[in-house]
Amino acid sequence: MIFDLSKTNSIANIFMAELRDENIQKDKMRFRKNLERLGEFFAWEISRNLPYNDSETQTPLGIAKTKALDSQPVLATILRAGLPMQQGMLNIFDRADAAFVTAYRKSNPAGTIEIHVDYISSPDLTDRVLIMVDPMLATGLSMVLCCKELMAKYKIKELHIVAAIASAEGIRHVRANLPHAKLWLGAIDDEMTVKSYIVPGLGDAGDLAYGTKI
Repeated sequence: MIFDLSKTNSIANIFMAELRDENIQKDKMRFRKNLERLGEFFAWEISRNLPYNDSETQTPLGIAKTKALDSQPVLATILRAGLPMQQGMLNIFDRADAAFVTAYRKSNPAGTIEIHVDYISSPDLTDRVLIMVDPMLATGLSMVLCCKELMAKYKIKELHIVAAIASAEGIRHVRANLPHAKLWLGAIDDEMTVKSYIVPGLGDAGDLAYGTKI
């Protein structure tokens, strides 16, 4: 399943346009806020697809019939660029647990890119819904490797992947390696540069949110 935000009409598309705008990007706080608001939007969309139980809530005047989540999801992100979107999702799933993965790219002598997972901090994911957040799904290599690292340790009930922008190649790689994952995307771009930057994309989300790394 692929949800493509760009195929719908909503205010969230304004957030997407501002994320891409090279002039608005100069305001780091605005950039982070738009990622956070996009995370809130995707959390709401995903919440419509999760199981609920009938519940009752005591009001000052009586008992109201309500709904409660069957279980709380775990919101994971790949550091550092995914932090604002993860925070947006935590604003909505405010009782959810969080997980963090550190991964880095390394070019080998053959010119190809290797992805290494350096660190994982996670609660028990057994029989839990896992929502993995990263603003950019370029090659899909990092996303697939991080998800597989978690899936190797835990029997995850359901996997959702959230990205602001994905490349067509990245989607193909995810679908080939994580066929049961549900994808929630702000937009799908067709091209990538030789350095695996999505075109037109928006640039380096981590640098735009937190400053240029060395």
